[in-house]
Amino acid sequence: MLAIGKLDILGIILAMKLQILALDGVFDTGLAALLDVFATANELVGHLALSVAPFEVRVVGLRRRVKTALGFSVPIAGPPAPAAADWMVMPAIGYKMPQTLVPALARADVGEATAVLREARAAHRPVAAACIGTFVLAESGALDGERATTTWWLAPLFRERYPNVRLDEGRMLVRSGDVVTAGAALSHMDLALWLVRQASPELAGLVARYLIVDSRPAQSAYVVSDHLAHSDPLVEKFERWARRHLAEGFSLDAAADAIGASKRTLARRLQAVLGKTPLTYVQDLRIERALHLLRTSSRSLGEIAAAVGYADEVTLRNLLRRRLGRGIREMRLSD
Repeated sequence: MLAIGKLDILGIILAMKLQILALDGVFDTGLAALLDVFATANELVGHLALSVAPFEVRVVGLRRRVKTALGFSVPIAGPPAPAAADWMVMPAIGYKMPQTLVPALARADVGEATAVLREARAAHRPVAAACIGTFVLAESGALDGERATTTWWLAPLFRERYPNVRLDEGRMLVRSGDVVTAGAALSHMDLALWLVRQASPELAGLVARYLIVDSRPAQSAYVVSDHLAHSDPLVEKFERWARRHLAEGFSLDAAADAIGASKRTLARRLQAVLGKTPLTYVQDLRIERALHLLRTSSRSLGEIAAAVGYADEVTLRNLLRRRLGRGIREMRLSD
């Protein structure tokens, strides 16, 4: 069961207790976003006399001294104590590319952090992670069999490293039972607001307005598709071919012939690297191109639909709404 704002037998609201596990090299923005959301929430509770208990937030660590990725010292309240926390939260560590992240995951303190997270799960404590913190959580095994999201540009590495996780990197935030994961970088703020919302939707809405945080249900609008494709030569060839033929109806036979692979091999590589079918990936490219045209041109939606391979604007409008959770007006550059 999720630990949220709780009531004792007298009906008194008890504080949600959160432990944020900070490792050496913690991502500065991620840690600050978590702390700023909870600090703002507590200020608003006091200022507006809301019937919500202030959040009890402790930054815990496995070392007495922890520095951020940019070299700032992090005040550590003490060692982690999963049994005393309603939530254990794992922020990102500041390693943004595979060549630096993979060695970092082999560090001793990361191994100790995964043991703490396993202890939290054994004690039936909910756990949460954002951005590259999701890799640390996955190392603990807590995500095996669960749905999760992660930093979009590291999705191929995540999928290869943790095949038992049901990854959906298009989502900004994914709850699977009492495990919650969030996407890239500023999704730390989305995660913190989600946690505040468990205690009080009204308070979460106020915090979002004070901090001017818009709703971002998907990472899809931010994905650079060719960055993902470049992680595999065959997928990269398919991506280049698909971009040249976006305005045409998609044919898997034509694609496979053009890149010199069988349909089965192409589909298998797309699934292994990106977790997508060839058609789904072409839809991603069409969305990316349509968004670019919406924001940088005055073309009508019907003209844009034709330019990205759809016979009518209704199909494109529905796809954009379903995949990105936003309407056409919201996507225009003037919005």
